Amino acid sequence: MLAPSWGWAQNYPRTVNDLVAKVKAGIKTIDMAAFKAGLDRKAQGLVIDVREPDEFAGGHIPNAINIPRGQIELAIWSQVGYPDHVDMRKPITLYCSSGTRSILAARSLRELGFKAVVAVDMKLEAWNRAHYPMTYE
Repeated sequence: MLAPSWGWAQNYPRTVNDLVAKVKAGIKTIDMAAFKAGLDRKAQGLVIDVREPDEFAGGHIPNAINIPRGQIELAIWSQVGYPDHVDMRKPITLYCSSGTRSILAARSLRELGFKAVVAVDMKLEAWNRAHYPMTYE
């Protein structure tokens, strides 16, 4: 039996869904509407797409940078001023295709000491259906 049908729940073993639910309870998340509103106000800070490079190349939210989930702990530093002036309070918003990887990546950044990390709990497919902006490069 799978976890309840949250936006990020996938056909994974229950242990995966349980882990994501536990992590989600301990981090800040926003939904698609709040994310879009924040982007419109230019208030989302550093927007990071944590999908793989081929997924990113197939279409991403304008001005997002790509740091795959598996590299986030190592690759984030160049985006926050390391080594000169690291800003651990820099607003960081993470998204992926279903919300799962962004939730797990947010936990990793919180564990590293970042204070203003938000995961977008949405399906990128819904973003596309809403005809919100995407960049294809």
